[in-house]
Amino acid sequence: MSFNRSLTLAAVSLTALISAQGGAQAGAFALREQSATGLGMAFAGVADGSAGVSSMYWNPATITMRPGWQFEGHVSGIIPRSDVNPTLTVPASLLALGGAGDVGRDGVVPASYASFQINDRLWLGLNVSAPFGLTTKPHTFWAGQLYSRTTSVLSAEVGPTIGYKVNDWMSVGAGVRAQYFKVRFFSAIGPTPAAPSPFAASAGLEGDSWGVGYSLGANFTPFAGTAIGVGFRSAVQQDVSGSFQYFGIPIKANLILPESVSVGVSQRITDAFTLHATAEWTNWSRLGFPRVTNGLTGTLLAQSPYIPLDYKDGWFFSVGGEYTINPAWTVRAGLAYEISPIDEHTRTPRLPDSDRIWLSLGTTYNWSDQLSFDLAYSHIFTVGNTDINISPGNPTFPTRGVVLQAKVDAGVDIISASIKYRWDNPAKAIPAPIVRKN
Repeated sequence: MSFNRSLTLAAVSLTALISAQGGAQAGAFALREQSATGLGMAFAGVADGSAGVSSMYWNPATITMRPGWQFEGHVSGIIPRSDVNPTLTVPASLLALGGAGDVGRDGVVPASYASFQINDRLWLGLNVSAPFGLTTKPHTFWAGQLYSRTTSVLSAEVGPTIGYKVNDWMSVGAGVRAQYFKVRFFSAIGPTPAAPSPFAASAGLEGDSWGVGYSLGANFTPFAGTAIGVGFRSAVQQDVSGSFQYFGIPIKANLILPESVSVGVSQRITDAFTLHATAEWTNWSRLGFPRVTNGLTGTLLAQSPYIPLDYKDGWFFSVGGEYTINPAWTVRAGLAYEISPIDEHTRTPRLPDSDRIWLSLGTTYNWSDQLSFDLAYSHIFTVGNTDINISPGNPTFPTRGVVLQAKVDAGVDIISASIKYRWDNPAKAIPAPIVRKN
């Protein structure tokens, strides 16, 4: 019955995911906000189990670190700010249409996790999450309307998971990821460079699909107080079908969403203080230029034959620590540096991403042996060049032929909270594995 309750709560989270997402905060259009505990340390050590049951998102083997029947529900509020101010257009008359304003949109991202220990070797788990999400919406009429009016990426993922404790110092895990993905890219169709107009109609691609991937992981505790975790999330192929709105043409597009590798290390320094670190690589360069075909003829779509997503690989590095004040309270903090897969060569007003620094704080309050709460806050600072330069050399340019240069002033605030509950009695022994005599 307790595990059924966890499944019910996970189903509620799936419904919430489909209806509430916001701006991407993990490089390109990925979402990193899968755990309030992890956010409080800038996601340091999440792949080695430092984020509790929610660590299964990065490494399925970590569920073997949590005894009994457990459930976690997390929710993150994302408050982005991304002001796009044009500085140059060709033709120059487009500049009179003004700036984009703040293209970022606030969002809410829920996630839930359940783990169930069968015996002292075997665990089952389930997670419901949103690995990708993005919403940007500039003013309808602005100087760069040919390149962006509305952009939306939405996802929801369900991941049944299994973990196995090989021995006292090593665990392995695997999971299946059933992923829903929906995209919506709209821009102005016109004006022509010779006749700019603020009243141009909108057109764009809209479609969705389901894809299946997997996750693998291993966790090691070679010494007392030391934990090392490695997690792999596979690429997911999404065969998007939908329509080219305004023209009424059915379309198909093949998108292969990137795989990632996460490595986490934690080291207990004293009984009260532990250090954590993370390194993560995401293969964004595999996106390239997805082909868009006419859904009826199978030929390349004349109006928009490719989606220009010529990104680099992304990297994320973080360090953090947590300190146990007493049995009721734990505090944590973290610092991260993220190398964006997007640079001036590929930056557009749809996604004005850049390298950034994360500063994070968090706390846990243990109400009882079974119930606890987390609260975390992060501020993200953009660093380096954040300019937009859509001109010859930018993969978006050939589709329009209109030059747009702009300055971007951006930052993000994230607030995250969670509730964690252990359904079984912590004092009750876990059943041992069944051993049969030969």
